[in-house]
Amino acid sequence: MEHHNPLLTGETSGKKFITIGEIMLRLTPPNYEKIRMASSFEASYGGAEANIALALANLGVDSTFFSVVPNNSLGKSAVRMLRSNDVHCTPMILSTPQETPTHRLGTYYLETGYGIRPSKVTYDRKHSAITEYDFSNFDVKELLEGFDWLHLSGITPALAPNCRELTLRVIKAAKELGLTVSFDGNFRSTLWSWEEARDFCTLCLPYTDVLLGIEPYHLWKDEEDHSKGDWKDDIPFQPSYEEQDEVFRRFIERYPNLKCIARHVRYAHSGSENSLKAYMWYQGHTFESKLFTFNILDRVGGGDAFASGLIYAMMHDYKPMDMINFAVASSAIKHTIHGDANITDDVSSIRNLMNASYDIKR
Repeated sequence: MEHHNPLLTGETSGKKFITIGEIMLRLTPPNYEKIRMASSFEASYGGAEANIALALANLGVDSTFFSVVPNNSLGKSAVRMLRSNDVHCTPMILSTPQETPTHRLGTYYLETGYGIRPSKVTYDRKHSAITEYDFSNFDVKELLEGFDWLHLSGITPALAPNCRELTLRVIKAAKELGLTVSFDGNFRSTLWSWEEARDFCTLCLPYTDVLLGIEPYHLWKDEEDHSKGDWKDDIPFQPSYEEQDEVFRRFIERYPNLKCIARHVRYAHSGSENSLKAYMWYQGHTFESKLFTFNILDRVGGGDAFASGLIYAMMHDYKPMDMINFAVASSAIKHTIHGDANITDDVSSIRNLMNASYDIKR
């Protein structure tokens, strides 16, 4: 029987989306407590790629998530949560102890920041099921059959060698099959080094259509003489329009296959109040979004909400300025929602925010 998403509305693009990654159990002490003080934890599930699948499904996009989880109560609970948000899970692998000997679902603990105290994440994800599964005989073209858009991130290949091999096989197959490919570098220093991340993620650039973020990638000024540095070396975390435009143009010169590059810029006024804006290169021009200032309930997944907002806007052929403003508004709204994913099923609420007048509060 063909899957039907009851959330699909007249705004549906008709395109089918798939992403690949790890889903984890998230444990959070309640009431902004620190772990060492906690006597109970709030349980939920999340992970960068899963967050995007969840957000898009809630906005009515036909969305599929692929991963490997242990065939036990934790793995099944993660799948059930995805399905409850109308994410396709048909390709998901529930592994046996023989296939993934440690037989575990990755876990992470989040201490939610407040005021001057920032949030803090502690991972417990080593030897999770997806890192132990043998993908060598896995048919990636069969997995991608019938889809229009593939999203990948730099987190999954950082997990283990088998995940790096899978990522490269999938991204190359997607280009052969004509899918639109989006890639978010999503560097995690607890998983691999900066140079390891740059080396691998740069390999993905020739197969990418939509690039989220400008790191971690090599963009050498001289491919023959790396001592001359990288074009991104001197760009600040909060660049000017001119500085960002220069970097975007260097990417396009090196990788003309890129159709869009977007990155958000964060201004942290405190652990509880941030501002966001974004830059996007699209159709030969760099666009700068509005600046949104907001109080934070839960910061985790803000970048994934930005990515899902941009993907949604591109799928629905928004105008360039609307694309980037919708993406930032999606991220801003996510900061007001508990959990990893932007569980917002009302497109108009994001569009209303995107059209509002926002600036830094002084």
